[in-house]
Amino acid sequence: MAVSSTGFREGVRVLIYSHDTFGLGHLRRSRAIANAIVAEWPQASVVIISGSPVIGNFEFAHGVDYIRIPGVTKLPDGDYRSLNLNLPLDGAVSLRQDLILQAVKSFQPNVFIVDKEPSGFRGEVLPALDYLKRQGCRLVLGIRDVMDEPALLVPEWERKDATDALVRYYDEIWVYGLKDVYQPLAALDLPAQAEARITYTGYLRREVPQTPSLTRYPKITKRPFILVTTGGGGDGDDMIDWVISAYEADPTIEMPAVILFGPFINRDKRRSFMERIARHDRLDAISFDTKIEYLMQKADAIVAMGGYNTFCEILSLDKRALIVPRTRPRLEQYIRAVEAERLGLACMLTDHDEPRTPERMAAALHRLLAQPRPSEVTVPGLLDGLDRIRERLKQLLGQAAPFAPSYQAAE
Repeated sequence: MAVSSTGFREGVRVLIYSHDTFGLGHLRRSRAIANAIVAEWPQASVVIISGSPVIGNFEFAHGVDYIRIPGVTKLPDGDYRSLNLNLPLDGAVSLRQDLILQAVKSFQPNVFIVDKEPSGFRGEVLPALDYLKRQGCRLVLGIRDVMDEPALLVPEWERKDATDALVRYYDEIWVYGLKDVYQPLAALDLPAQAEARITYTGYLRREVPQTPSLTRYPKITKRPFILVTTGGGGDGDDMIDWVISAYEADPTIEMPAVILFGPFINRDKRRSFMERIARHDRLDAISFDTKIEYLMQKADAIVAMGGYNTFCEILSLDKRALIVPRTRPRLEQYIRAVEAERLGLACMLTDHDEPRTPERMAAALHRLLAQPRPSEVTVPGLLDGLDRIRERLKQLLGQAAPFAPSYQAAE
């Protein structure tokens, strides 16, 4: 196989698994990594396996494509069900597992990157990991900067045998954050050989897309405004209500706000919010924008829940931000917000310890434009994530056994 001037072998194939049972976070992180790989090595091919129902709404760079497996969705009680198929959950997972294994056998990747779940959703990636391990494929587990509080993470991973899968299969563990900010796996008491495989990459830098967004922006965006975003929107009702109530209660908030609902917000909730927004001349809303970076770049400040991807965009676009993290069912966003405020990268407002009153949100919005930008704080390696990933890929593929391309499915 030919070797390019960058040292990366032409025709290399990377497969990324993103289970996507809820929201946009895993998909958007996987997409950022995939696009970065082909930007550096145009002859590479990257396929993302995802259960996201909105993956087709996103643009991918040349060399990147996706396989959509049947979706599953999280219920309010924390359980799951099949998203669209009239199948029991076990049946949907069995189908997903078969499709993942067949994709692996047909695509024959050199590197397989698994996002967050070492064994996949309900163990659906284990057969693929067994097969690829025998083939000499390099296996990587990608972990966001914060998983959950240790009291919940440890029993969850014990129940899933996730630590065993991490130790048994993976050549490397990439943490998409900084060790000095947070160590998401510290509570798991990993064996020394597993600890040695961990690389803290730094956060994943985001760029404004080269092609413009087709979303029609409200007139409010032609002057200074605050962007309010809940990511996917499936669990952002409380934050949206809190912001609207602040504008309703305090007429002295001068800067208007644009609320981005996200594709997963409840329709009845959105209708109710729109009725309130329509009555206020300093509020407007957008349903969904797959190129949110454009809107973020235009905004003077951002109010967000503080999911991983939104946090990366806040840092990359150097925006003053108020993070309003959810605290149920996980403390992931809360932990990230606490650390961001500790470092001076953003401010936090939460109802974790104090009541959620319009006056508290209004006061936070008044303070927002006076706080420092992230660039005014020096954190070494903060946004080096994609560079470090490219370095690790070069190293992994340099160690790989000679690769014989074959598109024939194994028996």
